[in-house]
Amino acid sequence: MSFELNVVSNTPLTPLSDKAEVAILFLNQVGYFPKGYDPKTDATDIRDSVPYRLIIDHFLTRPEKAWVVEDLAIALGTTKTTVYRHINKLKGFDILEEIGVERPDGSSKKGYRVRYGDLSKAWNFTEAHVQVAMENYRKTVDHLQELVRKKGDKHAKKR
Repeated sequence: MSFELNVVSNTPLTPLSDKAEVAILFLNQVGYFPKGYDPKTDATDIRDSVPYRLIIDHFLTRPEKAWVVEDLAIALGTTKTTVYRHINKLKGFDILEEIGVERPDGSSKKGYRVRYGDLSKAWNFTEAHVQVAMENYRKTVDHLQELVRKKGDKHAKKR
């Protein structure tokens, strides 16, 4: 899975005290909800949507719990495919981890939870990915500049 995150200039949302408002604004900023997101279900607004309820009502309300996709699909009234689509987006931020979940019948299923059971600790992984990505961009920019400089030197010699 690739790492993907929107990075935009922003002001910390710390003055806001409504969890839902902070979550919606933040999740929009980082690209969890697509721009102009319009829920395709019976949801009347984003707070009723599957991606919002998945992260708020499940992953953030009980971050230490490993959630099985089938159980999430039932709780959210949607398909496993839809749940996986949103889980994969969260995995793309590297804030979820896969964990084995023992079922009542003794079988084991793959579950997902917030890494370390703590969003703040999980976010450290996201920040590390951003730092590596920025360092790699820097190397590419420096390399491109060097190539431009060398090509410029060749043109200057021909004149």
